[in-house]
Amino acid sequence: MKMVSLEQELKSNSYPGRGIVIGRTADGKKAAAGYFIMGRSENSRNRIFVEEGEGIRTQAFDPSKLQDPSLIIYAPVRVLKNQTIVTNGDQTDTVYEGLEKGLTFEQSLRSREFEPDAPNYTPRISGVLQVENGTFSYAMSILKSNNGDPAQCNRYTFDYTNCVAGEGHFIHTYMHDGNPLPSFEGEPKLVEIPDDIDAFTSLLWNSLNEDNKVSLFVRYIDIESGNYETRIVNKNRK
Repeated sequence: MKMVSLEQELKSNSYPGRGIVIGRTADGKKAAAGYFIMGRSENSRNRIFVEEGEGIRTQAFDPSKLQDPSLIIYAPVRVLKNQTIVTNGDQTDTVYEGLEKGLTFEQSLRSREFEPDAPNYTPRISGVLQVENGTFSYAMSILKSNNGDPAQCNRYTFDYTNCVAGEGHFIHTYMHDGNPLPSFEGEPKLVEIPDDIDAFTSLLWNSLNEDNKVSLFVRYIDIESGNYETRIVNKNRK
């Protein structure tokens, strides 16, 4: 698979929707995860990321403007021991509870489907990073409608072990803007992961469409120690 420029992928797409990037830094020492949200409606744009425990949750920036919280208020990131779960919806909790019971990442998501937001049927995208005993592996998943037909849910899981330094994968909900919004197609895209968390955070945030971007989360986990650094960027600020 040919590596693509994450910067160009984002700059050339005004509405990739929500996106997850997972990979290993160029020096091989850290596991990296990024998650961003975007919005076209006032309800979607009225959000911020806030830290909650070792993870994050979405929160209404102006609670008086919050309309339907069902698909926009959730915990995108949760941590279970040595596993960091990143998703674009409340399936974060489904994966957390499944892993806690001894299910695999893929099995945990069997009970879920794409979002019920007709006519888009937004895909549920998820990722899990496992850092243990100086090793790092990750998996990504997408649950999506069958070419816009909600009668069938297509499930794809991508598993990455022995992760190569400097490489990661990027998956997002929509191919591009549209009405209805077309679901992501194909494998997660191969992208470069730099050593510097601030450089990576800036690259992501500055490449997202200015009108549609809402919030960004980035975390770098030291593969040897398990210690981590987090960056959160919110467009809405008091």
